[in-house]
Amino acid sequence: TQSSTGLSAQDKGLVTELVYGSVRRRRTLDALIDQFGKRPAAKQQSDLLQILRLGFYQLRYLDHVPEHAVVDTTVQLAKSQRLGKLSGVVNGMLRQYIRETKSESDIAADPLKLLEESTQRLGVLHSYPDWIVDVWRSVLPDDQVAALCEYFNQPPHLDLRINLQRQSLLAAIAVFAEAGIEAVPVEGVPSALRLTSPVGAVARLPGYAQGGWAVQDSSAQLVSYLLDPQPGEVIIDACAAPGGKSLHIAEMMQNEGTVWSCDRTPSRTKKIQQNIDRLGATIVRPIMGDSRSQPAFVGQGDRVLLDVPCSGLGTLNRHADGRWRQTPESVKSLVILQQEILTHASTWVKPGGILVYATCTLHPDENEAQIETFLAQNPAWAIEAPPPSFLIEPSEAGWIKVWPHLQQMDGFFMVKLRRATT
Repeated sequence: TQSSTGLSAQDKGLVTELVYGSVRRRRTLDALIDQFGKRPAAKQQSDLLQILRLGFYQLRYLDHVPEHAVVDTTVQLAKSQRLGKLSGVVNGMLRQYIRETKSESDIAADPLKLLEESTQRLGVLHSYPDWIVDVWRSVLPDDQVAALCEYFNQPPHLDLRINLQRQSLLAAIAVFAEAGIEAVPVEGVPSALRLTSPVGAVARLPGYAQGGWAVQDSSAQLVSYLLDPQPGEVIIDACAAPGGKSLHIAEMMQNEGTVWSCDRTPSRTKKIQQNIDRLGATIVRPIMGDSRSQPAFVGQGDRVLLDVPCSGLGTLNRHADGRWRQTPESVKSLVILQQEILTHASTWVKPGGILVYATCTLHPDENEAQIETFLAQNPAWAIEAPPPSFLIEPSEAGWIKVWPHLQQMDGFFMVKLRRATT
């Protein structure tokens, strides 16, 4: 089948892989360009640099494109961009890489093998900035850091949250099977199905238009199970767009009670409404506003969910440029924002009520440190452990951290806090 771009599905898949892959692996590819070129990557002209990255990416990471075809097409691409004699540079560098990886030398099969053990080595081999590697090395041994890095370098899987008010998991599996799509349950996540192969446009899958399911990773679904909303309660979802958790909460409440679904901008609030319309959760009420200043909610919530804006370091496989976009400075700004939201939104909880704080990052400053600071400043609050049946065992302190390379789902941090009754 031809797409609107005129490419076959197979060619479109290859283009997607090349674009996302060469962005993710940028640091590794630039290290190879440094090694095999007369000029370092930082001094290459931009068109030539992108072409070399595409060529080295295919040689190093793709095995279904023959090496000679990679060299030929990359050289032709250089010529089509009117790079003149530089097409010969492309040819020479790629052919030298092929020769070196087939040689019997110390660096056989991996010209970067001689890098010394260090943050820099992990950063170059797996293509991450040093600061992210340092964050992970502060909490994990190096073999696990490498495994985590490689997890994020693979294309992401697709999980669905089945609307259990409308159909069972078994019924949903049967519907997908009829369409030739394999969907398997995710153990420990009652509403989750994982599609085992790429499926193209999500909106064309069976059950989408009818509101039978939503796209939501298993770890994000766990956040709502930790919140444990009950029918008839008032729930406030502070940073809700596009509304996935608000809608899951409404389903768990059997559409009885009220879910206030807050976000800051008109466009994001509109997305919540679009999902309400498709999934049919009539108790979800979108509201636009800043969750750092919503005095009308003070003392109103039986349970409050804070899935706060974060650096996204738990979902780097879903955002190819995420590792390059975030910086230590951007994390510091986010930590301040998270603190402000947590401080204000905690006032929304009734005495004896529950607050769940969650992020899709693995950075301790945005997670454990935030909760330690909050508890030190707010003695009326305490961590409440999840039920024994919860999929992931909490830490000694009581919070939960989902590690993608161990649990095979997005990286998440979540903690359940209870406010004292008086």
